Amino acid sequence: REGILKTAKALVEDTKVLVQNATASQEKLAQAAQSSVSTITHLAEVVKLGAASLGSEDPETQVVLINAVKDVAKALGDLISATKAAAGKAGDDPAVMVTNVTSLLKTVKTIEDEATKGTRALEATIEHIRQELAVFSSPVPPSKVSTPEDFIRMTKGITMATAKAVAAGNLCQQEDVIATANLSRCAIADMLRACKEATYHPEVSGDVQQRALRFGKECTDGYLELLEHMLVV
Repeated sequence: REGILKTAKALVEDTKVLVQNATASQEKLAQAAQSSVSTITHLAEVVKLGAASLGSEDPETQVVLINAVKDVAKALGDLISATKAAAGKAGDDPAVMVTNVTSLLKTVKTIEDEATKGTRALEATIEHIRQELAVFSSPVPPSKVSTPEDFIRMTKGITMATAKAVAAGNLCQQEDVIATANLSRCAIADMLRACKEATYHPEVSGDVQQRALRFGKECTDGYLELLEHMLVV
């Protein structure tokens, strides 16, 4: 735990330097980015060791930990890309990066607390889904397109995750809540990605695209309400 917390703190400092150097020379920016990448690599290693130390009898909690560091790594990658694009201009806002590091720290601190680790897993999933929804709602087109049929297949995961969420909310067992959080995270992220990819298919009209994007957002908003209700329960 101490190793993860120490490395995460170092990453926050690296991130500050990275943002500060957005307006500096390319050389300083490259050095700051390299340092950040080195630290996130080390953080991933210590988190994997931490997950392994939990033992194979608690795989869902291991997944929560690994997902937390994956979110940090993705946010760092996005921040480095944005900082490169803003080289010589004002620094990019590192808010998402800070949010994900904070989420990782909270997860690490509560991982051995049986009374709160389910709650923490749900909170992390809710935050991740909100970030995915922000990407979905942005005007940036997806990196690839897929067919509407691919999207329809992805919606089955939402049905499964919803059923699991309702059951977990009724039983209130920590293990069920953690499993629900992990499944929900994947199901919603996959649905949002497939939805956006399908709306950019060349055979999809502009009207259908706007309706599909709206329904994708409404579905996600509804699912977030379900998870937040679980959190209260």
